[in-house]
Amino acid sequence: MKTDVTKFKRVLLKLSGEALMGDGEFGIDQTTVSRISNEIKAVVDLGVEVCVVVGAGNIFRGLSGASQGMDRASADYMGMLATVMNAISIQNALETIGVDTRVQSAIPMDAVCEPYIRRRAMRHLEKGRVVIFGAGTGNPFFTTDTAAALRAAEMGCDALLKGTQVDGVYTADPKKDPDATRFERLTHLEVLQKDLKVMDASAISVCRENDIPIVVFSIHTPGSFAGILGGEGTCTIVEEG
Repeated sequence: MKTDVTKFKRVLLKLSGEALMGDGEFGIDQTTVSRISNEIKAVVDLGVEVCVVVGAGNIFRGLSGASQGMDRASADYMGMLATVMNAISIQNALETIGVDTRVQSAIPMDAVCEPYIRRRAMRHLEKGRVVIFGAGTGNPFFTTDTAAALRAAEMGCDALLKGTQVDGVYTADPKKDPDATRFERLTHLEVLQKDLKVMDASAISVCRENDIPIVVFSIHTPGSFAGILGGEGTCTIVEEG
């Protein structure tokens, strides 16, 4: 049976840190953050419960730090801290437009946000608040993609929506290969077997084991987040069956 995206009641939105850069080469572009926050508000206004995991590639990426000679664990911790900066930026933009939001960090930092407590996060979602999960899984050597899959499973989300630079999963990078074609649907196993760069293998495996569909769409297309949940727009759905 194929997934009906219009029936999703609780979803997790995975954003890359790069999505927050706008046209810049690094950092946080507040205009872009505000636009993405309005996309999230549109989905909240539909009555869908939303939680968010954001990366840190716009500020610091653990793998690149490690490749330059840093200890991998130290580099990953720096990346985790950077995700909290992004999370607070999104929280501020959401609250500016009237959306109640909580940031929960896998690394406790009580002065700026809540610690990650699963039952508390569930309660926030039930009350209609957006919950942004920062600091990845709280452990080095795991990506924010894996953190997104883990939180989606823990929160009992109906789907994980990955907002990317392109409108789905392609056979190759469509920005580099004009002959690249987009997949309409894939299974989790096909993504692993074809080594498609949707999310890392551990994230795909978590979603597969917990029967969580992954919807890949372009976060840069205006209205795309709410559109996908309304059954419109272009995307790739990764699911079993």
